[in-house]
Amino acid sequence: MTATTTEPAATATTTKGVSYKTPIALGAFALLAILLFVVFGRDGVSTFSFAQSGTVALPDVRFPVRGTGVVVAVIAVLLAVVAAALVRLRGASSRWLVVVFALALVVGFLAWATAGQRLPIIGLLTGSLALAAPLIFGALGGVVSERVGVVNIAIEGQLLAGAFVSAVLASVTKNLFVGLVGAVIAGTLVSFVLAALSIKYVVNQVIVGVVLNVLVLGLTTFLYQSVLIPATDTLNQPPTFSNLPIPGLSLIPVLGPLLFDQSIVTYLMIIAVFVVWIGLTRTRWGLRLRAVGEHPQAADTVGINVARTRFWNVALAGAIVGLGGAYFTLGSVGAFSQNITSGAGYIALAAVIFGRWDPLRASAAGLLFGFASQVANILGIVGSPVPSDILLTLPYVVTIVAVAGLVGRVRGPAAAGRPYVKG
Repeated sequence: MTATTTEPAATATTTKGVSYKTPIALGAFALLAILLFVVFGRDGVSTFSFAQSGTVALPDVRFPVRGTGVVVAVIAVLLAVVAAALVRLRGASSRWLVVVFALALVVGFLAWATAGQRLPIIGLLTGSLALAAPLIFGALGGVVSERVGVVNIAIEGQLLAGAFVSAVLASVTKNLFVGLVGAVIAGTLVSFVLAALSIKYVVNQVIVGVVLNVLVLGLTTFLYQSVLIPATDTLNQPPTFSNLPIPGLSLIPVLGPLLFDQSIVTYLMIIAVFVVWIGLTRTRWGLRLRAVGEHPQAADTVGINVARTRFWNVALAGAIVGLGGAYFTLGSVGAFSQNITSGAGYIALAAVIFGRWDPLRASAAGLLFGFASQVANILGIVGSPVPSDILLTLPYVVTIVAVAGLVGRVRGPAAAGRPYVKG
């Protein structure tokens, strides 16, 4: 009788937690690939151009559209089957399998959408990095804040505040670095409010974040209409950062213009990614931060001031996000406009979840969403058969699919969103 009751319990334990979410998502996309690339396949040749000025010219790559679509559809089906087999055998799929699957679908879709056209790959990649920059800043701030135990829904408000203040200060002083400092301060101030209400007064962190987003949006909209528009020439005409090519490195084919011919804000973003990653995983600061976010009571017992650690790290997160806000005005557009962030903070929050609260993965997720936005822009220029309204939704569709379909089971910091009251 004992053996009979124990065996089912063991079986339930071995099968518990096995999720087929990833194979199901891959299978759905494989069916979509068959429908799009095979059933509705297009004729012609798509040319992927790597031409760029001042460097060694790489040859164009030509894809026969219909044949490429068939190959991609077959690869997609095979990878979906392999993913299901891996989940059945070992309880989880392979992350690299998902990456290969995504790359195959991207190549197939780009070839299908640009049949008979030339696709500028360098422009696609550099534009993707530009659009991803504020998302990466936002994701890094979200990772720092949530790893210390405070859910940062207010990323959108921090980006918007940074964009507004940087535009005004840079316009008044004609100094870009003053604008950058202003953006850092603006993001930090929004974080101070989030930290004070959620840590000291134990207000629900999600509600505080949503309220701050609405507050900053309303405040910047009011100031834009009542102050900036009447005095555009003096208050909303900031200079912008020009690209600073690194001698020698900027001439490397593909990687040169992508990584070594960028503005100061983009270089700061690249540095911030590695600084935050090293700080979180290799330093005493990171160890304390993660301890507070995982088990604040245990951290308190070893002498870590939980409230102070959370407060100052939430402020640091706001400073990082504020730099992302400056990118909108000082790094690209050159002037503040109403709701200039257009929901970028929420996509950055999705990147935090998709990246499993890891700085490198969250930054990669930001690059993915920036790539989706740039693909929509490029396809609109080259004359894709996809309707423009659908192209505009592409970044948000990718965000939803990535978080809901491909991220699998995730566990955030154990104490995130939970206030800690000592004693």
